Amino acid sequence: MENIINGSELVILEKGVTIMDIIDQKIKEQMFRENTDAFSVADLGDLVHQHLQWQRALPRVKPFYAVKCNNSKPVAQILAQMGLGFDCASKNEIATILDMGVPAERIIYANPCKEVSHIKYAVSRGVQTMTFDNKDELLKVAMIHPTAKMVLRIAVNDFTSLLPLSEKFGASLSECRQLMEYAKTLDLDTIGVSFHVGSGCTDPKIYAQAIADARVVFDIGIHLGFQMYLLDIGGGFPGTAEDKVTFEEVAAEINPALDMYFPDKTEVQIIAEPGRYYVTSPFTLVVNIIARKLVEKSQPNSNDEEAGNEKTMVYYLNDGLYGSFCNFANYRDLLKPILYKKHSLDQKLYNTRIWGPTCDARDHISDAWMLPELEIGDWLLFKNNGAYTSSISTTFNGFHAAPTHYAISEEAWETLQNIKKEIQSPVEEQDDVDTQHLVIRQ
Repeated sequence: MENIINGSELVILEKGVTIMDIIDQKIKEQMFRENTDAFSVADLGDLVHQHLQWQRALPRVKPFYAVKCNNSKPVAQILAQMGLGFDCASKNEIATILDMGVPAERIIYANPCKEVSHIKYAVSRGVQTMTFDNKDELLKVAMIHPTAKMVLRIAVNDFTSLLPLSEKFGASLSECRQLMEYAKTLDLDTIGVSFHVGSGCTDPKIYAQAIADARVVFDIGIHLGFQMYLLDIGGGFPGTAEDKVTFEEVAAEINPALDMYFPDKTEVQIIAEPGRYYVTSPFTLVVNIIARKLVEKSQPNSNDEEAGNEKTMVYYLNDGLYGSFCNFANYRDLLKPILYKKHSLDQKLYNTRIWGPTCDARDHISDAWMLPELEIGDWLLFKNNGAYTSSISTTFNGFHAAPTHYAISEEAWETLQNIKKEIQSPVEEQDDVDTQHLVIRQ
């Protein structure tokens, strides 16, 4: 291997070099230093791939990335350079995106319950577009930000989603006329409708029904004299091919619904708020087994009822539910351990319990995997670990979030530069991703 260092932050990979090569190198570097700390490696080329797929599948819909899903700066920079907008929910998220040089018109403040000080900050930075779903929110905004462009968030039937949101946010269809009339009396400009089908949507038909409902609300707004020109179809998009519903299946429901209910492609701007769609697959978490113990079948609490498995192996990892596995319960099907150390196919498998490193008994990752007998110091890899992990991890018990190493292939880097050139009005002051050119020759 030969390293050519030219800056910092992002590694550009020579043709033929893979993310696994980077993982190999990082593990060897850490073992040389007798350091077994957990870390992640992010393939930012996946962001480029996902964006190209989005443009092909949903050509009428402009993505506004949901910052809450993964708030790392390199991710936001790559997405900004491809022309994405951003869905922000707080003062700090707005600041993060604006401080990168993204113009305020590429931000939607998509939180229907905004703190007064946060609204004042949005005013000071020129953020105009924001959502609401009740009268009190309208009054609050009217007093602080009278020139805001308001988007009415409606509730949808999202009970089949992994994390439904309409119980918390969204106005019913029966409330919408009254809310818009109130906005009229406050002289607040209402420009559109938004909805969210819930995180991890498992029924693509919900999108079609929600778009139909949005059309009804649009017409109410037009009847009241508002110039309605924005439709926000929210998030809930799958991030990998292993999800229960594919992105193609979702697009197959959305496109016909848009053509039916919003056929005028020049008058209505259509946006969405994808999060996990972009960042799930690029991230691979690398963890170390820091402790283990053997639980014999005869011991109490072994939970080993299967004949032929005379013992249960218990492993403790240096990352857990208070860190990178914080959202594991909702997406355990996508997060399965890959053994870094090669094992023979005929090696005996054992019932396995996996725990995180903290002293909390709730820091229990899984009992579901059958694994060979592993050693302290062995490494495990977890792919698809980019969504709602680092952004919501904690420092509980003194454990810190696993650091991330960012890489992109030369081919994806060139594609990114071409996308930037195609954008008609690039952001003049927008930060470029700092790069560390790491060339690995085999």
